[in-house]
Amino acid sequence: MLYHLIYPLHHHLSGLNVFRYITFRTAIAVLISLAIFIFFGQAFIRWIGKKTGKSIREHTPENHQKKKGTPSMGGILIVGAVTIATLLSGNLTNVNVLICLFTLVGFAAIGFVDDYLKEVKKDGKGIAARFKFSAQIVLGLIVAIYLYYFNPNLYLTGAHSVETLRVSEITIPFLSYVTIDLGVWYIPFALFIIVASSNAVNMSDGLDGLAIGLTLFAVLAFTVLAYLSGHKLIAEYLKVPFLPHIGEITVFTGALAGACLGFLWFNSHPAQIFMGDTGALSLGGVIGVMALLLKNELLLGIIGGVFVVEALSVILQVASFKLRKKRIFRMAPIHHHFELKGWHENKVITRFWIIGAVLALIGLATLKIR
Repeated sequence: MLYHLIYPLHHHLSGLNVFRYITFRTAIAVLISLAIFIFFGQAFIRWIGKKTGKSIREHTPENHQKKKGTPSMGGILIVGAVTIATLLSGNLTNVNVLICLFTLVGFAAIGFVDDYLKEVKKDGKGIAARFKFSAQIVLGLIVAIYLYYFNPNLYLTGAHSVETLRVSEITIPFLSYVTIDLGVWYIPFALFIIVASSNAVNMSDGLDGLAIGLTLFAVLAFTVLAYLSGHKLIAEYLKVPFLPHIGEITVFTGALAGACLGFLWFNSHPAQIFMGDTGALSLGGVIGVMALLLKNELLLGIIGGVFVVEALSVILQVASFKLRKKRIFRMAPIHHHFELKGWHENKVITRFWIIGAVLALIGLATLKIR
C-alpha cells in the first residue's frame, strides 16, 4: 500500500525513490511486523488469555502439565502482523505475494477453527481429523492447480535466458541445469509439499519456541534465495533459475521473519503464549509454497530438515506400533523422546535450533556447489 501510494510521488520528491528497492521495503516490512508485537503483544496475550487456556495434549511428558492454562492462538497475531506488514510494504500487483498471502490466511483459517473449538468452546477434539486434512488438501490443491495451469513457462533459466523452465520442472540441489519434468503429476507433487510442510511444522510445535525458531531459520534462507533468484545477473552467475518477478516475495518473507522474532520474544521458555494450529499450520503451509515458487522444492527437505525428521518420527512410531506393537522412540515427535531421555527442554530447543541453522546454511551452500 505504501509502495502504491508513496512511490508514484518520487517524481516530485526524489527521496521517495527508495520505495522502488525491494531491500528497503523488506526492511520496512520486518520493522512493521516486529513493531506490531512490541506494541500489541502484551495486550493481545492478556486479551486472548481471557478466552483461552492451552489444554496440554495427552501424549506429552509429565512436566508439560505445568504449562496448562498458558494462552494459545498466538498465530492470530503472527498472521495479522505478516498480513499488515506485507499490505503496507509490498507490491500487491505481484501474483507471488498474493499466493503467499492466500496460503498464509487460508491455512490459518483452518487452524483457527480447530483452536477455537478446543480453546474457546472447550471441545477437546476440535475439528475431526478427516475434515481438517480435507480442508488442507482443498487449499493446497487450489494453489497447486493455479501454479500448474496459470503460471506455465514463467521461469527463465540462468544459463539460457531465451529458454524457459516449465513450472512442472523441479530442480535438483547440487546440480546445474538438471531438472525433472513431472508434467501433470506436478499437481499432486505440489499438493504433497504444501500439506506435508504444514503438518510437519505443526508436529514440531511442542516445546517453547522450537517451531517458531526453526521457522525463522527456514524463512531467512528462503529470503536469500528469493532475492538472488530474482536478480538476473546473480542468478546467471550462481547457475540457478532466474525468476523475473520472484524477488518481491522477499518483502513477504521479511514480514514473516519480523513476526517470528516478535513471537519468539513471548514464546521463548517459559512461554507466555502458544501459536496453536492457527500459527503452525499457516507457517508450514506458506513455507511449502515458498519452496514451490522458488523452484527449490527438493531443497526444502534440507532447509526444513528438522521438520522432516519430526514428521518422520511420528510416522515411524505409529507404523511400528501398529505393525509390531513396539515403539521406536520413547515418545513422538522426537523432541519429546529426548526430553524423556533426560535432556532439559531448553537443551532440546537449543540443539534443534543449531541443527536447523546449520541445515539452512547447507541449503544456501548448494548455490555454489553445483
